[in-house]
Amino acid sequence: MQVSLTRREFSQLLGSGALHAVLPAGVADLDQADRLSHSLNGSRIDPEVLGYFQRLLTEHYTADKMLGPRQLLGPVMAQLDVLDTLRRTARVGDTQPILQLLTQYAEFAGWLHQDSGDLRAAMHWSDRASQWAQAARDDEMVAYMLVRKSNIATLDNDPRAVVALAAAARQVRGDVSPKLLALASQQEARGWAQLHNVQRFRACLDRASDLLATHPAGLRPSSPVYLHGYDLDALEEQSASAYRSAGHTATAAAILERKIRQTPNHLARDHAHQRAKLANLVTTGPDPDPERAAELGIACLGAWRQSGSARIADELHELKRTLARRWPDLPAARPLHDALAA
Repeated sequence: MQVSLTRREFSQLLGSGALHAVLPAGVADLDQADRLSHSLNGSRIDPEVLGYFQRLLTEHYTADKMLGPRQLLGPVMAQLDVLDTLRRTARVGDTQPILQLLTQYAEFAGWLHQDSGDLRAAMHWSDRASQWAQAARDDEMVAYMLVRKSNIATLDNDPRAVVALAAAARQVRGDVSPKLLALASQQEARGWAQLHNVQRFRACLDRASDLLATHPAGLRPSSPVYLHGYDLDALEEQSASAYRSAGHTATAAAILERKIRQTPNHLARDHAHQRAKLANLVTTGPDPDPERAAELGIACLGAWRQSGSARIADELHELKRTLARRWPDLPAARPLHDALAA
């Protein structure tokens, strides 16, 4: 059902909180409300409105590191729906800016679904993002979405798809930044690690490192948000999972130890994911430490409950199974067992 609103009615809805799901950060003034109202009821896309939704998306990326998908999925999906309404009513020939923004929102929606454990929805929204990126003639987002689909394939235990999609991202023609090529190489390395091809794994990681060292900047404002924070430190952290898959658990654990010390505590979702991965690693090797593993796992429970992150949950359930199998009478593991059972 579509309803036409006057400026006064729209402002009253904002003031009452009825549009909180669509505009969780609040509209700053009546002028912004007026602009959005006119955009929703007309054929002209106001750049100020698009700028507003772009700022919201940037804030969502920041909040994701603290909150995770449980708190963000509802607002993001509502905002995505509003933006798609703008696209449908826009004048033919004026849709490229809205398509580029829709691509970024759909990519983020895919990520949130992935982090919540719904890989089917994650791939659906990644496909939508790919379509909109092609329609907007945005080569970099086309390549980036291939990397994102490769990342989803990692969780789907399909390493051949991981390699093929990441390699395809490196071959996209057009204006693709070296940082994105580095990210694609890192993701391809993860696939080769899952396939236990250590030579290709190391070659891909070396290529990614060389690209980031040689091209530390050079991004456009419209480049994927993730790339703006992607550097050699991020590459090292992300490579821990690949080292783990390749069987180099000591290297993976050393990387995570450093990153846990460097990650601010207020980034609760990221901090918990790092700890949960480390917990599984310290149960391996010639000198396992099950007590520390249990403590690390228990420390993640609060952030897991708040965020709804399936990545954290998967690590914790793997840890629970390992502790139950190898150290069934370990007292330190009981709180973890009870929490996950509940």
